[in-house]
Amino acid sequence: MTPASHTLFAQNWRPGPAALLLGVVGLGLAVALFLIDPARLIAQVEGDRGIIPVAASQDIQIDGVEVNVAGDSGEEARLKGWQEAAKLAWVKAGGPAMGEGQIQSMVSSIVIEREQIGPRRYVATLGVVFDRARAGQFLSSTGKQSHSAPMMIIPVLYSGGVAQVYEVKGQWQAAWAQFRSGQSPIDYVRPSGQGGESLLITAGQPGRRSRTWWRNVLDQFGASDVLIPEARLERQWPGGPVRATFTGRYGPDNTWLGSFELSANDEAGVPRMLAEAVIRMDALYADALQKGLLKPDTTLNVRPQIDPALAALIAAGQAQEAAPKAASSNPAAAASPTPTATPTEEAKVNTFTVQFSSPDAAAVDAALGAVRSAAGVKGASTTSLAMGGTSLMRVSYAGELSTLAAALRARGYTVTVGTNALSIRR
Repeated sequence: MTPASHTLFAQNWRPGPAALLLGVVGLGLAVALFLIDPARLIAQVEGDRGIIPVAASQDIQIDGVEVNVAGDSGEEARLKGWQEAAKLAWVKAGGPAMGEGQIQSMVSSIVIEREQIGPRRYVATLGVVFDRARAGQFLSSTGKQSHSAPMMIIPVLYSGGVAQVYEVKGQWQAAWAQFRSGQSPIDYVRPSGQGGESLLITAGQPGRRSRTWWRNVLDQFGASDVLIPEARLERQWPGGPVRATFTGRYGPDNTWLGSFELSANDEAGVPRMLAEAVIRMDALYADALQKGLLKPDTTLNVRPQIDPALAALIAAGQAQEAAPKAASSNPAAAASPTPTATPTEEAKVNTFTVQFSSPDAAAVDAALGAVRSAAGVKGASTTSLAMGGTSLMRVSYAGELSTLAAALRARGYTVTVGTNALSIRR
């Protein structure tokens, strides 16, 4: 067929019955989607996503204790296994020689990492948690540890060519959620990935460089900086060995700190490999802290500044609004000539903690709004939320604590002044 015949065919083509039917169906679907209530559509934040982290505890935990014991029954063998694990963990922790009863009295819980219970045998890998108040006096003390500022964790997992954080329940995020960070010098802030967190914190977030964006994200979780532990899994073949490369990064510039490699014999060994990787990654971050590399990035504290010309206009407008009120309240002052204002030194900006009651979300918004609107307040953000209880906010204020307390009393709050902190209530 020649090019001319192609042109003639295109000019003479008319849609047949099948094409017309497809067009009508497509138009109908578009109209239906337009008319459907958006609330009926599946939201992007719905679904089973992140895992809530375990509570941080200062107790002493010894992991990876393997036991293999026999008994008259499975339950008896299990009990013997737990008692044997406590003795082995005490030796592993470096504790002095003690009676079995005394060791058992210091055990607060047993963490089951893996177990197999037979009719008369118990084979398991356990973690033993000793109560610090009772066991700490017998174990060698390393002295007071220096702790980091609050660091938010973004555990990025690369698997099958896809990067993920909280899009689904990932194994890497689960390993960090199950990590007991009470003995770590790093103050980890571990988001759960629930609700809108899966949209706010993604695998692309470490690639951002905007300090304003990072500041907004970190303020949501009361963190000072960010840590990005990366895990790259490479499966050699289905059901075969799994090799992994782990990289520790930190900060808004995604700065490299170190990396290491681990491997698992098969898919069943991946969770254990990831748990070991979390411990090694924590040691990597602790070493960086000791070397002074985990200091919060000072550029994250830069807040957006208002244009000077616009600030001057706003100040002039506020002065014009305040002048009639001052004249009406003090006629003598209004009759006398207005003295020329002398420039004064700008008040120092201090950071205070404000405690407030938070029975619901509306109360939180109301408290934040009232504090932010007080004169001299440069910024206010929540650092600890407890719905139905008492929450905390961090307030940047140009002035002294007593002046801030007076400003909040003028807004109808009952204020109790503490050490560098206030407690307010209606």
